[in-house]
Amino acid sequence: MTRFGYFLSCEEFGPAELIEQARLAEEAGFESLWISDHFHPWNDEQGESPFVWSVIGALAQACSLPVTTAVTCPTVRMSPVLVAQAAATSAVMLDGRFTLGLGTGEALNEHVLGDAWPTLDVRLEMLEEAVGLIRELWTGEFVNHRGRHYTADTARIYTLPEQPPQIFMSGFGPEAVDVAARIADGYITTSPDHALLKRFRDSAGDKMAQAGTKVAWAATEDEGVELAHRLWGTSGLPGELAQVLPSPRHFEQAAELVTSEQTRRSVTCGPDPDRHVEAVKPFVEAGFDDVYVANMGPHWAEMIPTYGNEVLPRLRSGIDGR
Repeated sequence: MTRFGYFLSCEEFGPAELIEQARLAEEAGFESLWISDHFHPWNDEQGESPFVWSVIGALAQACSLPVTTAVTCPTVRMSPVLVAQAAATSAVMLDGRFTLGLGTGEALNEHVLGDAWPTLDVRLEMLEEAVGLIRELWTGEFVNHRGRHYTADTARIYTLPEQPPQIFMSGFGPEAVDVAARIADGYITTSPDHALLKRFRDSAGDKMAQAGTKVAWAATEDEGVELAHRLWGTSGLPGELAQVLPSPRHFEQAAELVTSEQTRRSVTCGPDPDRHVEAVKPFVEAGFDDVYVANMGPHWAEMIPTYGNEVLPRLRSGIDGR
């Protein structure tokens, strides 16, 4: 049976709001948390971007839900050596309820130290080496690594959980999905793409698959559309733009190509529980093990309990149960 989690958007909310969302999500019956890992928001309207590892430490004290990063890039902005230490500490603080979600990242976040942004094939190669190095560090032994992309010099992580965290990997195209099936313990995506999920499972067997989506809860559909378009119009950009644009202002410029009517057609907006059930239904029917839902805009304090009372029970009872 599909489990349902809440998606914490660090791009849009500060630490205090994220912690309160997590607390409300646990009260409402959500079973787990995703949390994004960004240096920049997608645009200035979103206006936030707290350091995810600090927020995870606070989450460990505020609620008892499992946490997955969705997703961390361990290749450019942060060395995989430091990601390994941060993830190990997070797993200790969460008493093992932590999953390290990884991906190849976006130039938006990863260019900030001045490094060149590699092509996808190189990013996948870097990620595969990083995952191997992270797992080696989690053994608790001294690690000396001289790889194509990374070096570790007599590095040892002392604060470790009883069991190493699982590593999930995001993939939005066939090449990344194939790497995820080979090197990761699970798969992360944001689309109910049957073909990619089947490709993953054909190679990975019974490894877990997670997906996330966003809605815009508001008093009216029109208000929800306005919020979604203003705050998250950048998510409507096609192709690989989201991976290569370097700054929020570039995303804002590109998002001028996305109309509010396109947002209306692609995002579930407003207060109708039936529409919110229908928004999540494709992910359940595709067969994802876990589905995460984020709210765009300021009305999360209404959205979260309403999902708990009216949306999640119907999803759990077979979509159309009431």
